[in-house]
Amino acid sequence: MIRTCSHCHTKNRIPARYLAARGKCGQCKQPLPPQSQPIEADASTFDDIVQNSPVPVLVDFWAEWCGPCKMTAPEFSKAAQALAGKAVLVKVNTESQPQLAARFGIRSIPNFKLFVGGEVKFDQAGALSAAQIEQLVNRFQ
Repeated sequence: MIRTCSHCHTKNRIPARYLAARGKCGQCKQPLPPQSQPIEADASTFDDIVQNSPVPVLVDFWAEWCGPCKMTAPEFSKAAQALAGKAVLVKVNTESQPQLAARFGIRSIPNFKLFVGGEVKFDQAGALSAAQIEQLVNRFQ
């Protein structure tokens, strides 16, 4: 994953296992905060994030045409900010990543799956508020 330093704008490569941790910019040595925005994952990044994260990973399977998905998106972003350092929130577009949707048996969206240690610990179809997302993640910490 690439995170841009807010001080010097250098792009820093962050391994998936450190997405929830504070780091330092490789150029200016200023602190890099934990990931606080949802990450758009594809087949090449999904397994790395889910398998290597030391904190829970909540995945939102969604599609552009889905009304409830559009309503949930701002709530998911709000929860990502609140849970920075405690969890990593990931979005998977089921239209551009049909192999991931098929692999996890996604039949209705939005669909949320919570992974801990690479294993699915929670699965729910339907919209969630930011507060519900935070409560869910906190149950698995």
